[in-house]
Amino acid sequence: MENGGLVAENIENDNNNHDDGSSSSAAGGGSSYTYWVRRDLKKEDAAPLPAPRKLTPQDVSTLSKSNSLGSVWNQAGTWEEKNLNSWASGRIKELMSSLGSLEFSSGKAEIAEVTKCVGDAFLVTVRNKKRVGYTYELTLRFKGDWLIGEEKKHFGGHLDVPEFSFGEVDDMEVEIRLNQEKDIAHEVKMQVRQDLKLFLKPIREKMLEFEQELKDR
Repeated sequence: MENGGLVAENIENDNNNHDDGSSSSAAGGGSSYTYWVRRDLKKEDAAPLPAPRKLTPQDVSTLSKSNSLGSVWNQAGTWEEKNLNSWASGRIKELMSSLGSLEFSSGKAEIAEVTKCVGDAFLVTVRNKKRVGYTYELTLRFKGDWLIGEEKKHFGGHLDVPEFSFGEVDDMEVEIRLNQEKDIAHEVKMQVRQDLKLFLKPIREKMLEFEQELKDR
């Protein structure tokens, strides 16, 4: 019997085979089973195997407009991590360089250069949900002038921002390093350091701006 190219064959097993090739069977002494085998079919009758096909620009455009947050190759939205270090470092430097200057009761200072911007930033897609994060540490060079008694005195140094991560902007701190430590009265150094710590507020605001841009990527 044939069924779509499959043929049923019946095999009988006779337990009473003789040495001379003849056989005899007693009632209930033999057994049989049926199995299906595929006979040769014309090639056009068989379903063709799927052939690999390179994505066309139109395919890529269609896939990129889907709701998946992953790459074109990851439309299921499974685990995917993107390194954003290059963009993040450049953007943080831009934001810190735009801090400008601050005026104090007895002086004025400005951020002259971002001398250190080290860290990592990433975007992770897990089950079609986006998560972002970063860890950075900064050093900003400052310069300024303060009126000490009747004399204007120039100060320079660095603002060090120890390592901080996504969501920790409110916990950021700044440490002051003055280039001029000798021959300066202790109370003067304390006043200059206290003034320079006012840069912490605009630094935090710039990092909040950065976090929003990171989440929008």
